[in-house]
Amino acid sequence: MSGVNLTRNEVVQFVLRISLLSIVTYYSAKWLIRNLDPSNKSKKKAIDHAEEILRKLSPTLKKSAVQNLNEYEMVIASHLVVPENIAESWDSIAGLDDVCQEIKESLVFPVCHRDMFAGSALYQPPKGVLLYGPPGCGKTLIAKATAREAGMRFINLDVAMLTDKWYGESQKLASAVFTLAVKIQPCIIFIDEIDSFLRARNSSDHEATAMMKTQFMMLWDGLNTESDSTIIVMGATNRPQDLDKAILRRMPAQFHIGLPSEEQRKKILRLILHNEKVAAEVDYEQLARMTTGYSGSDLKEICRNASVHRVRKVMKNKEIMNAVRAAANNAQANGTAGGSLSNGGCNGVAQNGGLEFGTPAITMDDLVESLRSMKHSKYTTGVLNDARIDLD
Repeated sequence: MSGVNLTRNEVVQFVLRISLLSIVTYYSAKWLIRNLDPSNKSKKKAIDHAEEILRKLSPTLKKSAVQNLNEYEMVIASHLVVPENIAESWDSIAGLDDVCQEIKESLVFPVCHRDMFAGSALYQPPKGVLLYGPPGCGKTLIAKATAREAGMRFINLDVAMLTDKWYGESQKLASAVFTLAVKIQPCIIFIDEIDSFLRARNSSDHEATAMMKTQFMMLWDGLNTESDSTIIVMGATNRPQDLDKAILRRMPAQFHIGLPSEEQRKKILRLILHNEKVAAEVDYEQLARMTTGYSGSDLKEICRNASVHRVRKVMKNKEIMNAVRAAANNAQANGTAGGSLSNGGCNGVAQNGGLEFGTPAITMDDLVESLRSMKHSKYTTGVLNDARIDLD
C-alpha cells in the first residue's frame, strides 16, 4: 500500500509541475509576443487617446456603447474627432456656395431634420459621398465643415492603421470601423485619398489587401439593411478614375470640387486676408486675374508668403536701426559727437524705431512678389508648362 501511495504522490506532483510549467510558459509566451510586436506601444497610446476622446463624448453617448468597445474599436476610436473640436465651418469656405448648398440639402438637412419626414423611407442621407477634383481645392475642408454643421462624429480613417502583420487582424480592424460607427452614430467615416485604399481590384493584388477591400465593401453594404443607422462614408480623391466600380456604386452622391474661377478666387483671397492687416492699395480683382489656374491652397500659400515677406522687411529695418543706435552710442562714449547731437540722434532713432517696428500691413508688392516666387517654383517643378512669368 505504501508503494501505491508513493506512486500516487509522484503522479500528483508530476501533474502539478506540468500544470505550473504550462501556466508559466503560456504567460511568458504571451508577454514575449506582446513585447515583440512593434505596434504594441502605438496600440497602447491609441487606446489611451481613445479613452480620452470618449470621455469628452460620454455626455452625448450611451454608456453601454462606450463600455462595450473591444480592443479593435478602441484603436479606431483614437482617430475620432469631436464635432465641437472641429474649427472649420461653412464660414471657412469661400467660392463654393453652390456645392455647399447642395451638400447641406442632400446630406446635412436629412441628418438634422429627420423628424420632419419620419414616415418616409427615402428621406435619409446617402450612405456614401465622393468629393473629387484637383488637389488643394477644399475637399477635406468641406468634409470637416459637414461633420461640424451636422453635429456628427468624425472618424478620420488612416488607412495605414488597418494594416497588420498578423493574419486576419486587418479584417478585424476593418470590421471595427463600422461596428464603432454604429455605436456612436451619427458618424462620418472620412477617407482622404481614397483611391490609394479602394482602387480598382485586379489579379495582382495581395491576398491580404484583397480580403480587406472585400471585407470593407461587405460591411459598407451591410449598413443598408439598417434603416435607422446614420453613417456616411465620405471619400476625397483627385483620381476618381482609379476607384473600383463597386466603390463608385456605393457613393451615389458625387461632388466635383474644381479649380476656382476668377470670382471665386477673389472671394477666397478676401476670406484669407479678412483678419490680417492689409494695405488699402491691395487690389483683389487684379490678384484674382493674376492667379488663373491656382487652387485655394495655392492662394493661401501666396498670402502666407506675403505675410512672411513683410516680416523680412521689418527685420532688415530693425538691423539698420540697431546699427545706427550702436554707432550713436559708440560716438557718445568716445566723445566724438556733442551730447545734444547724440541725444537727438538717439531720440530720432527711438522715434523712427517705434514707427518702423510696428506691425506693417501686407502690401500689393508683397503679394505680387510672393506670386512671382510661386510661379517660378511651379514652373521649375513642372506644374506650369509656360515659362513666362507675366505679372503685369
